Amino acid sequence: MILFQDARKGMVNHVLTKEEVVQLLSTVKDPFLHRTLEETNGVKEVTIKEDKKHVSVKVGIGKTNTAEQMQLQQEIVGVLKKNGATTVGLRFEQLPDEVIQKYQPAAEQEQEASLMGGNSKTKFIAVASGKGGVGKSTVTVNLAMSLMRLGKKVGIIDADIYGFSIPDMMGVEERPVVRGEKIIPVERFGVKVISMGFFVEDNSPIIWRGPMLGKMLTSFFKEVEWGELDYLLLDLPPGTGDIAMDVHEMLPSCKEVIVTTPHPTAAFVAARAGQMALKTNHKILGVVENMAYFESKKTGEKEHVFGQGGGKKLAEVLKTQVLGQLPLQQPYEDEDVFAPSVYQEDHPLGKEYHKIAAKIVAKVEE
Repeated sequence: MILFQDARKGMVNHVLTKEEVVQLLSTVKDPFLHRTLEETNGVKEVTIKEDKKHVSVKVGIGKTNTAEQMQLQQEIVGVLKKNGATTVGLRFEQLPDEVIQKYQPAAEQEQEASLMGGNSKTKFIAVASGKGGVGKSTVTVNLAMSLMRLGKKVGIIDADIYGFSIPDMMGVEERPVVRGEKIIPVERFGVKVISMGFFVEDNSPIIWRGPMLGKMLTSFFKEVEWGELDYLLLDLPPGTGDIAMDVHEMLPSCKEVIVTTPHPTAAFVAARAGQMALKTNHKILGVVENMAYFESKKTGEKEHVFGQGGGKKLAEVLKTQVLGQLPLQQPYEDEDVFAPSVYQEDHPLGKEYHKIAAKIVAKVEE
């Protein structure tokens, strides 16, 4: 045993042994698993150099290369130096998956289960279209509102990353906040919302490449604290691009609503999005025909401004049903509430969306 004088305390101390290092670190907690290093068997290797009083330790933790790891490093160094080490060397590695799963905090397990886990209770509905300008985002917003009015807990991911519009449509003016390692979604009218628009300054154009966008979309699922949701609606980009493919791969249990206008060309293009859903085993719940007609307030006559039959034809091609036909109308003006694309519950279109939502619930929860 080699003794040395601790000048700060006026105590005689000895060079630490491997057993003492393990004992000293046994009560230190893993910042991610909230369990002691003794419980996780986190102290993997200990090396002592007596001549230099240098202690080298390899530590296994739940997640490496983070700010929490740096704090843990300072804590371990402090403990060992206080008890005899002159210098400390630390290496970190990630614990085996089985250990992480065993000790993962219950809240995180619930979070994973509520969205991406195999025991997910959340039902995913992607709203897709073949082309832009058919009202896909408007349909997403109002389906979410109608599901909420039916008593469901609802969230929206604005996955139309280049053409994000959900926050503006719902009149969202605040931004998400970060709590711990989680992003807290904005809540508007009882619906939780996350969008690329929250992370872009001054409506700047998005110039990211596909892989970066894919990571952003993944973080919308895994890094957002959604809590318990009955339904999570995804406003997909139009067409069959990379983001839509990513969603299909990430969410094999996702179901889809296809939006089209009555024009035959729009329906023809929308069929591509529907076929992609079918090829990736996504069940199509039905077709929503938007801008189906204009009804004159004066005469009550219906004018089919954008043609007729597109929705029905698309439903036949995709072997599904038309969930609803929505006329051209604006929401009621409301000076107290700014939400330019949200139809009120007693609005004629609000009632139509209610019927569509009820059909979807019946199909999904049958």
